[in-house]
Amino acid sequence: MEELRAELLRRLERDQRIRTAAAETGRLTLRQGLHALWIDRRNTTWLARVVRRHGWPGIAAVGPEAAHAAWLLAQHADRRPDVQRAFLALLREAVESGDAARKDLAYLEDRVRVNAGRPQLYGTQYGGFGAAYGPQPIEDPDTLDARRAEAGLQPMADYDAEIRRAGRSG
Repeated sequence: MEELRAELLRRLERDQRIRTAAAETGRLTLRQGLHALWIDRRNTTWLARVVRRHGWPGIAAVGPEAAHAAWLLAQHADRRPDVQRAFLALLREAVESGDAARKDLAYLEDRVRVNAGRPQLYGTQYGGFGAAYGPQPIEDPDTLDARRAEAGLQPMADYDAEIRRAGRSG
């Protein structure tokens, strides 16, 4: 599993390199956007093959850093919603057995819901531009901070302030 761990970390680094470059300028160039799409497509296909062969790469198999990397690859599988939903189900099982981070599950749950046109549960996904920039619709906002706390996430007001300072979401 050491090879799998190393490959997850390598793919994480490549994924974040292109996104960090875009965050520094505040936008993706066409070339960066196409490169990010290419990376996401390759990572999604690769991770789908990994989970078919080995199951979800959880903490016990690859360590916490590489397990987090697997989540990030799943988080960026937006172009394959069917596969992303399958990743969500596997990640949910891993969290239930203590083999993945609950926080990662919250982010992927929200991402899958937003991609399906449904309100998110944890307020992790943002969108829009300028004055309209903010969290995507949230289910039952009155209990949002309780759900966030249960998932190990900070209060929404603190998260919102961080996201707005950074100008992007997770």
